[in-house]
Amino acid sequence: MISRAALPCSSLVPDQLAKPTPGADLPADDADLKGWQIFADAQTGQLDKSNLTKGAALDIIAKCEARDAATKKKVLGLF
Repeated sequence: MISRAALPCSSLVPDQLAKPTPGADLPADDADLKGWQIFADAQTGQLDKSNLTKGAALDIIAKCEARDAATKKKVLGLF
């Protein structure tokens, strides 16, 4: 039997998902209320992106760990 160590689950997460999501650009110093509303809306969009990518990364790791646990049980005969 040839055995090969599985890659660590975190290695399956693309680097892009681990990078910070930049915040929205601040409005100009003399911005009016509308400028701040536009900023707040854009910032919320950036937060949505960040939450999505971080959730995707954690989902990849969880599925990998479940796969490894299932394989370990099967190999050890612990159905």
